[in-house]
Amino acid sequence: MDCSAGDFEHFDVREPATQTIPFVFNSPHSGRRYPPTFLAEANLDALAIRRSADHYVDELFGDAPELGAPLLAAHFPRAYLDVNREPYELDPRMFDGPLPPFVNIGSMRVAGGLGTIPRIVAENMEIYRRRLSVEEAMSRIETIYKPYHACLRKLIARTHAHFGLAVLIDCHSMPGNIRLSGSDIRPDFIIGDRYGTSASAELSRAALQFLDAMGFSAVRNKPYAGGFITEHYGRPVRGLHALQIEINRSLYVDEVTLDKKPEFPMIAAALSTFMRQMAEFVTDFSSSDSALAAE
Repeated sequence: MDCSAGDFEHFDVREPATQTIPFVFNSPHSGRRYPPTFLAEANLDALAIRRSADHYVDELFGDAPELGAPLLAAHFPRAYLDVNREPYELDPRMFDGPLPPFVNIGSMRVAGGLGTIPRIVAENMEIYRRRLSVEEAMSRIETIYKPYHACLRKLIARTHAHFGLAVLIDCHSMPGNIRLSGSDIRPDFIIGDRYGTSASAELSRAALQFLDAMGFSAVRNKPYAGGFITEHYGRPVRGLHALQIEINRSLYVDEVTLDKKPEFPMIAAALSTFMRQMAEFVTDFSSSDSALAAE
């Protein structure tokens, strides 16, 4: 992969010896390298600032290269920069000067404190003690956000060129207290396909069936249908499919200490099985029907 060598301070691509399946796995929120200057500016302690992270998700999907697919993993934390947003979703209240006119200041995510440069973690825990400079925000976007997405685009384009289709699996975790609206159901997994617009319906159904067969509770799109990455890269009519997968953190991590639970290896093994089953499904389906390659 020809991502710039300098980028690997911020993320890395874990490549298979040879890519044998038309998948790209992406873990944009599991970064654990907190810049000292960021921590110095923060209003939160070292544990609290990690509350919104997708803890160890890159490790849960760590078998992807052995199965024949690349895994792109962020090193920077979500609290520092969120690449699952538009490049310029910024809250003007966070900065000490005027933002450029092209910035999206009115999105629901900005209003909720969860823009490209987040204002909060978890449930309304303010990150910063003081306002940031506009230059600091632009620097994070130019030096980390844009190279990250350039690398992801290259991985997807390479996969599509080689196989005639590409399936992006955007890997996330969710708090253990998430419930389906109007019920007490707390799903183990949520598969998001932007309500059928980012991936083939057959892919979504297969993902749900594989997880259900392993004994997990899996639902589709609610309350997480997929973020910017799923929406931006999913183009089923061109053979570009993007699914978001959300894993209930309480399955594998202690949500108070954020340490791995003893069940962690079991969940990682289940996800390895899931990845293999998805790869087999796509291989079998695309060889008998061209719908995945071009709907």
